[in-house]
Amino acid sequence: MASFKKLAAPEFRGKTYEGVRYIEGKGPDGKPEKIYYVRYKREGKTLEDKVGGERSQGMNPKKAAEIRLRRMAGELSNPERREQRQAASKVQENRWTFDRLHALYQEHTLSTKGRHNDKLRYHKHIQPRFGAKEPSELCPLDLDRLRVELLKTRQPQTVKHVLAQIKRLVNYGAKKGVCSPLAFHVELPRVQNERREDLSQEQLARFWGLLESEPDRQAANFLKMILYTGMRRGELFRLEWRDIDWKNGFIQIRNPKGGKDQRIPLSAACAQLLQAHPQPFPDSPYVFPGKEGGQRKELKKASERIKRAAGLPKDFRPIHGLRHVFASLLVSQGVPLYTVQRLLPHKDQRMTQRYAHLSDESLRAGAAVMEGLLNSQGAERARTGESQPASVLGR
Repeated sequence: MASFKKLAAPEFRGKTYEGVRYIEGKGPDGKPEKIYYVRYKREGKTLEDKVGGERSQGMNPKKAAEIRLRRMAGELSNPERREQRQAASKVQENRWTFDRLHALYQEHTLSTKGRHNDKLRYHKHIQPRFGAKEPSELCPLDLDRLRVELLKTRQPQTVKHVLAQIKRLVNYGAKKGVCSPLAFHVELPRVQNERREDLSQEQLARFWGLLESEPDRQAANFLKMILYTGMRRGELFRLEWRDIDWKNGFIQIRNPKGGKDQRIPLSAACAQLLQAHPQPFPDSPYVFPGKEGGQRKELKKASERIKRAAGLPKDFRPIHGLRHVFASLLVSQGVPLYTVQRLLPHKDQRMTQRYAHLSDESLRAGAAVMEGLLNSQGAERARTGESQPASVLGR
């Protein structure tokens, strides 16, 4: 390195600047240029900092002298700034912010529709407010403000999903040992979104008849499978031939909404349907494959077309609605709610409880049958003049 040269008065507008020096060096482009340094004392120590190149950074003796005065007044030196940046970077590496928790969660969870929705919801509603914060920096007021703000423009169900996702991210981080759980309860808005989608016997008969004659057998059998099994759309999209246990008569549902793999019965009619089911891609592992034999992503166009042809209500959702029809028919025929819960499958019994009114109707119908039998027996005894037992008279 070239030796330092003290600036002479003629070199910069006839002025000299104490503590300002330069070397003849090279700029970033490799061309020669003057590189300026300042030397000063602070707290009894002599310090020297590089302050910039003449051509590449527009440095000159006057600017260097101004920097020197600021450094003498306490502005951090270049080494001190580097140390500060390194310390801040190290602290940042140890901070488990919501951005880092979200990235970790996305990395270690399966790619599903729910995961995709989580990602969209996070970037739209959570990241702008809390992305750079750690869970320990949140207080109940932060989430109260978020709830109030979102409810002005969003449905309660959306707000519930956002708050539940915040809670889920923190719980995931706590489970992995990278952060502590929230120190307060997250209050979720009450949502009245229970929606029953029932079909009359005539509507169901028309719909089934169209499925029988539908040329798109992939779509027709897909919708039939929902009525046979009550399986969710995503579960059928992921269904593989290896999941069909022909010998024992079961269907393995992998990665269902509840998280734990489930088994549901394979009825004779369902098995017959699958055995005759066309396989447009023989090498595909999927029962209902999508493009080029990969996993199917949608069935909306075909299902909506069949729904319209059957004259079903406009607000009836042909895929999700058939799952409700499956559950409603079972309960109305006297199948216990617990059995329906296992068949759907619902992780939480409260999800199945929406069909309890149908179970009550079955009970009332059963009681009415017995009442009719007893009343008819009492009327016959009265006609013949026989004495009526106390159980019939209701004593």
